[in-house]
Amino acid sequence: MIPFDFQPRTRIVFGPDSLQRLGELALELGAKRALLVSDPGVIKAGHTQRGIDCLESAGVQAFLFDGVQENPSTVNVAHGVEFAKQHEPELIVGLGGGSAMDCAKGINFLLTNGGEMKDYWGVGKATQEMLPMIAVPTTAGTGSEAQSFALITDAETHVKMACGDKKAACRIALLDPKLTVTQPQKVTALTGIDAISHALETFVTKKRNEVSLSFSREAWRLLAGNFTKVLASPEDVEARGAMQLGACFAGLAIENSMLGAAHALANPLTAHYGVVHGQAVGVMLPSVIRYNGKAFNELYQDLLMIPVDLPNYPQPEQGAEGLANLVQSWVDTAGLATNLNQLSINGEKLETLSADAAKQWTGNFNPRDVDAGEFSKLYRSAMQ
Repeated sequence: MIPFDFQPRTRIVFGPDSLQRLGELALELGAKRALLVSDPGVIKAGHTQRGIDCLESAGVQAFLFDGVQENPSTVNVAHGVEFAKQHEPELIVGLGGGSAMDCAKGINFLLTNGGEMKDYWGVGKATQEMLPMIAVPTTAGTGSEAQSFALITDAETHVKMACGDKKAACRIALLDPKLTVTQPQKVTALTGIDAISHALETFVTKKRNEVSLSFSREAWRLLAGNFTKVLASPEDVEARGAMQLGACFAGLAIENSMLGAAHALANPLTAHYGVVHGQAVGVMLPSVIRYNGKAFNELYQDLLMIPVDLPNYPQPEQGAEGLANLVQSWVDTAGLATNLNQLSINGEKLETLSADAAKQWTGNFNPRDVDAGEFSKLYRSAMQ
């Protein structure tokens, strides 16, 4: 039995039209001035203005910082801190995808504790309490709303820094599935695959425990049963809600068990080739499942015992191979690349990629040990 220390810090409010409660929830946290962090796509969809209206109708002043980009960088965070200092917020609201929520957390680190993001790379390095945060995800992917980590890219080295501290956990995660209906199809695909990878990796990590496994199992049931539904029927709010809740539960699983080799392999692809995170994880995950299955096939067999209503759902005895084939078919159905050659990655930076993957923290939690040599083999296996 693996020991654990479960520290639930985030209240989860879920349901269609729950965005309307944003002002009420801000007041419950004692805030009259809020920094709202969002990105251009979400602003264009109108969700950001609706959030501002909800805050202001409750008497909470809202100050919008819109300088968020995909894979938020230290520059984005620094600009957000400068903006926040001008308005002295009592609350931070991250409204958008994982990038907006991570950027909001990064701003919170520096606004309350000072220094630079690299000072918080790792776990538990903040010394001062942080401002309360409300996360309002508009995608069903990262599960950042349920985690105490901010993933920030160093603008100079392009290295992704995982900065974690329990004080950075959001006080409230406000999940309104209607906000995810407006996602472009590609975003639905990329974030959905990312969420699925979280459910799968957390289920088998060395740190898995009874708490994390309960979240991983339910996340898998919700995500596996609804991913193809949201691709085929984007307006299906029931399926959207299942995906959003599944992504959140997978985030809770990450908080309690961490991730594995697929994420260690994905981050260098983003850093060196600009491959979007969901695509990078999706192209590597089947190879990692097969690799882990050689030593831990029974874990994947256990996962496949979870009932999912899918016509092509593998039988438990198919184990890792059946699961890897299923994931690969989803990546293909989503219109994403299923091998590295399709992304014009042919091995010319293999040594660098493998060395960088070996430096990634998440690789330490993979159930089967990995090093630069094994990462090289995994990259090669994903090239065709």
